[in-house]
This record gives sequence, C-alpha cells and structure tokens, in this order.
Amino acid sequence: MTSATTKPQTTSSSSSANISLSAQSPTQDIVYGIWQRYFSETPQRILLLDAFMGFLIIVGAMQFVYCVLAGNYPFNAFLSGFSAAVGQFVLTASLRMQTSDQGGKDGKSVVKGNNNSARKGNGDIAPGVSSERAFADYVFGSIILHFFCINFIN
Repeated sequence: MTSATTKPQTTSSSSSANISLSAQSPTQDIVYGIWQRYFSETPQRILLLDAFMGFLIIVGAMQFVYCVLAGNYPFNAFLSGFSAAVGQFVLTASLRMQTSDQGGKDGKSVVKGNNNSARKGNGDIAPGVSSERAFADYVFGSIILHFFCINFIN
C-alpha cells in the first residue's frame, strides 16, 4: 500500500530555494517558503530598511513599556521620544515604498521613462521619484522631525 499524502518537493538552485507548495501544505512549510523567498528575492537596500523599521518598533515598544512600568513623570520627554520613533518609522516606510521595485499598491511595477514618469492605466501620467530624490526627502523630513522632537522636550 502506498501513502495518499506526499511531502512537498523541494528543489534548490544556486540563486534561491524554490519550494513547490499546495493548498494542503503545512503552515510551517508555507512560512518557511515565504521566509526563504523574502531573503532571496528582496534587494539589500530594502532588507536594510526593514531591519531599521524593526529596530524602531523595538525602541518604541521599550519606551512605552518603560513609561508604563516606571511612570511618566517627564511626560513630554516620553511623548517626544515615542513620537520620534513612530515618526521615523513612518518616514522609513515612505522611503521603502518609494524605492522598492513594486511601487503601486496593486503590486504592479512602476516603469520609469526618460523623464522619470510612469504611465497609469487610464492614460494619465504620474510623476516618478528617483531614489536619490526619495532619500533626500527622507533626510529632510528626518531633520525636521527631530528638530520638533528636541524642541518639545524643552
């Protein structure tokens, strides 16, 4: 007698590990496949931004836990630090969206032409943003954010 269930086929190549999954695959295999695909197909720049965003989540959570456990006597200092972490997270998420290959919310790639513009489906032209311009906006926004946070502390 043969078994009715079969294990998912795993093939590996030199560039990435491809795992063929089906609807009946175990959750562990699906999560592992997503994890492997994320690290094999995501550019280094996006991985770095994701790591920084994870760090900002940890910093914000630590500040919140400290405020709950130790008290919030200088409340403006807590608000300033927490706002800096949340604001930097939002700015970094914006930079990630602008510099990733998948620019639209529908997952379609943004095609940049000679004049840095992308054509939408209805014929309108949406201006594209270069990576250098997005990073300059990120730095400018970060400076403004931290200026306000430092001034809020007094």
